[in-house]
Amino acid sequence: MTSSSDVCRAPGTAPAAVAAAPARGAGLALRGAALGRPGAPALAGVDLDVAPGEILTVVGPSGCGKSTLLRTLAGLLPALDGTVEQDGLPLTAPAAERALVFQEDALLPWRTLRANVELPLAIAGLARAERRTQAEAWLRRVGLAEQARKLPHRVSGGQRQRAQLARALAAAPRAVLMDEPFGALDAQTRAGMQDLLVDVLRGTGATVVFVTHDVDEALFLGDRVALLGAGRLLGVREVPRPRDRAAHDDPARVALRRTVLESLGDRREPATAPSAPAGSSAPLKN
Repeated sequence: MTSSSDVCRAPGTAPAAVAAAPARGAGLALRGAALGRPGAPALAGVDLDVAPGEILTVVGPSGCGKSTLLRTLAGLLPALDGTVEQDGLPLTAPAAERALVFQEDALLPWRTLRANVELPLAIAGLARAERRTQAEAWLRRVGLAEQARKLPHRVSGGQRQRAQLARALAAAPRAVLMDEPFGALDAQTRAGMQDLLVDVLRGTGATVVFVTHDVDEALFLGDRVALLGAGRLLGVREVPRPRDRAAHDDPARVALRRTVLESLGDRREPATAPSAPAGSSAPLKN
């Protein structure tokens, strides 16, 4: 999905340039929300706030409702009960200011990488020369300057995800909703994409909700981590900082990792906030 920079911008007005001051991130909230499809709710009783500009990671086993939550925040699925809000107003439909990034790169195969990144800028009405300038600037930022004229099938999976990230951010969305975007990548490429995401988000002001089944990824990227399981939100935890791979063995980080794994591993009890540390291994299974 493509994005534009500001919900209040007059029609036809060009989005801000890459170097311009970032738009304020969107504040997202769910209040007593039941999410899913009629007759088949995936989550119930969800109360969650996502602060403007924060990175919230969402972790849980396959089938726990992570993607349903993301699609509801995107406006693609209406809540079955309760409310979904952006900046205190009802969120009831998709909007260009909320960009979606999927595990499948979703690039248009007949357009070059540059033309793919230009697409949201063209939709926003930016002049051809300016959108090319901005697209090239974003491709440089994600390390794809030399691949700008290549078609998606001519580059690697990691490079396609870089291009998708550039396309999502090119028109300065206020929220970026990411559905396991690095799940199909090998470990080394995945780590590089995580570092790149943190780097390119710095200074954009965008709010990010990042769905993953990988606990270590959730703790590296997130300012907070939301835990889903047993059809509900189990809790939300602050992630110790600094965000540094060298801090992987920090006692506070280790304790939180164990707490997250324990909370997600025991789904027999009613939903409560995470409790005492325990557990092991990072990827979550069914």
